[in-house]
Amino acid sequence: MKQNIHQTGLALVCALPLVLLGPGCKDQDAASKEVRGNDRTNAAMTDVDNSRQNVRDRNDATLTPGDQGNSPADLEITQKIRKALVIDTSGYSVTAKNIKIITVNGKVTLRGPVKTDAEKAGIVTLAKSVAGDANVEDQLEVKTNP
Repeated sequence: MKQNIHQTGLALVCALPLVLLGPGCKDQDAASKEVRGNDRTNAAMTDVDNSRQNVRDRNDATLTPGDQGNSPADLEITQKIRKALVIDTSGYSVTAKNIKIITVNGKVTLRGPVKTDAEKAGIVTLAKSVAGDANVEDQLEVKTNP
């Protein structure tokens, strides 16, 4: 008899967390579906399609970060420009600090969005101070938030 009570008690102790957690899981799934549904709605309302840029980036004439030179000199130039951009106290936006800096055979290509013309000019000047005037190609785009 004691063994039967012990087994029943053990079964209750093991099953109790499942009974208590079960309803919470269902509510959590419903909340998760609701959030995912709202994300889709919000995404549809904003223009996040960058297909044109993706097509442009597939063109062999356009450099991408995968084209970055692996020579010590190329890596050093890219690192110096990135470091100077990140620690600069001019107040560059996070967007500007995340531009692509691609160095191949000493030639630097700057690509990506910046928020203002001033940011664009400042970044180009900074890159030229590291790589030289003739070695910087500016492909930065001024993008303002809609």
